[in-house]
Amino acid sequence: MANTRKGRQNVNMLLVVLIGFCVLAIIEIIYGQAQMRVERQRLELEEQNRQTVEELKEEWRKLQDGSSVVTVQEEPESAESEGDPENTPVKEAAQPEGNADQTDAQTEESEEEKENERQYAMQIVVLGDSIMDGDRTESGAADIIGQQLNAKIYNMSMGGTTAALMPNEQYNFATWESRCLMGVVNAIVGNINADIFEGYAAGEVLKTCDFSKTDYFIIEYGVNDFLTGQIPNSRYLEGGDTLAIDSTHTYTGALEDAVNRLKTAFPDAGILIIGPHYCQVFSGGTFIGDGYSLDYGYGPLITFARGGGYIADLYKEEGVLYFNAFEESGIDAETADDYLVDGIHMTPLGARVYAEKAAELIRKDFAPEE
Repeated sequence: MANTRKGRQNVNMLLVVLIGFCVLAIIEIIYGQAQMRVERQRLELEEQNRQTVEELKEEWRKLQDGSSVVTVQEEPESAESEGDPENTPVKEAAQPEGNADQTDAQTEESEEEKENERQYAMQIVVLGDSIMDGDRTESGAADIIGQQLNAKIYNMSMGGTTAALMPNEQYNFATWESRCLMGVVNAIVGNINADIFEGYAAGEVLKTCDFSKTDYFIIEYGVNDFLTGQIPNSRYLEGGDTLAIDSTHTYTGALEDAVNRLKTAFPDAGILIIGPHYCQVFSGGTFIGDGYSLDYGYGPLITFARGGGYIADLYKEEGVLYFNAFEESGIDAETADDYLVDGIHMTPLGARVYAEKAAELIRKDFAPEE
């Protein structure tokens, strides 16, 4: 009896084990089918996404190639064409005639026509260095002067230039190569070959400007003359000594030569001399001096500014004005951070305060009754 009972228990345990294996097998099958269904759905979504991406790429290629044409369906001409897309006539959207180059040329011509039709109050020719040449946009000093006075500006400034000849340059029209102030003036009056200005904005102005119509010449130089350390402010030194050099190799001598030649050629034109403004000089980020303290051997920058004032006073009765930008522009040690970019060139704000004061001097001279 005991053996019989024990045998039954073993059979029952075996059945339980078998049932358990069956349940696990069923669960695994169900789980596997679910996984297969999910994977199938994932693959279907991937295929749909791939097709969508390909369609988008194709559309993008068509847009880039210009092959995507917008079409406009016309009204059916007869009842036979209704409901039949193949028989429905279509027409391409109108394409602009000509090409982009023609459109640009037309735009330029239009702007030029507007410029020619504009009525200006005066014509101003600007002779200077990078202070006037560095920014030729509407935020630059030359353009702001034009805006303030409703003046047509011919900007002949060139960055890096001086008023005076360098020590190794000779005042010889036949071999002239200097693009300094006197070079620009002698090109204007026809004394030298103007080819040396090819590639510069000044060269284009020489070809297009009728200088006889000029109301004012602005002469702005001095900072580069000072920074070279090779150009004296004047031949005449304190104490009565005189340098053994030609005056055109000095800052004030170059200004006087330019004024004389411009007044001889254009006696009715006014001249505004703008002296150098306050500057700070740095070396590798280290401050080494400013317009009051730094001296390269011919006096600090402020003496160059006062030298410009001296020349203007000599010709005051002949319509020569002076803007003492060093002491009257508002650019100084306290405002340098706001008005100067690198200690020398101006920020848009600095250019505005500088240009507005220069323009005011011309305005008062041009229309003193206002």
